[in-house]
Amino acid sequence: MNKAMRRDGFEYMDFDDFEEALADKPAHEKWELIGGRVIRMMVGARWEHNVIVGNLAMEFRQQLRAREASCQVFTETFWLKERFLDLAVFPDVMVRCGPRLERSAVSAHDPVVLVEVAGPGSEVRDRLEKDRLYRRLQTLQHYVIVDRDRSHIDVIDRIDGEWRSRRVEGLAAALDLPAIGVSVPLREIYRDVIDAEG
Repeated sequence: MNKAMRRDGFEYMDFDDFEEALADKPAHEKWELIGGRVIRMMVGARWEHNVIVGNLAMEFRQQLRAREASCQVFTETFWLKERFLDLAVFPDVMVRCGPRLERSAVSAHDPVVLVEVAGPGSEVRDRLEKDRLYRRLQTLQHYVIVDRDRSHIDVIDRIDGEWRSRRVEGLAAALDLPAIGVSVPLREIYRDVIDAEG
């Protein structure tokens, strides 16, 4: 029996109870565990979100392959799980580097880059709850929050063990992620979503 408890109007579980509860999850729902808080959402997102995720993943893969980097790029249906944080989420884009995951793997716990595409419904979770937990992942070097509706990206970088924030704005700018040697123009990230700025 799952041991969920309610606090402040939210449902909480530990990691193991959440894993057990997933077996009974309705197919039309997407569940995440963020610091023990259970988030139940409907499957699906606006088309702009989907296009931005696809653009980023394609750019990351192309540049990493061109350099023959030992990194893998995952998108929205692949788990990031970390038991000690009571964390089980689907980052919009995740890059991990090192030996390839085993063929049967359904999750990773060691990302180098995490990207969330934020809209009004997810922005608070992405900027507060996930940010707080993601910073505790030892391998993470860049946490990227992409604004879905305007060419505006916030990047939190780990530099010499300290977290520093920077903002990248405008289609003429580029998102630079030195930990994986990738630089992506914002015009490519927002291609077919934002074609001009006025």
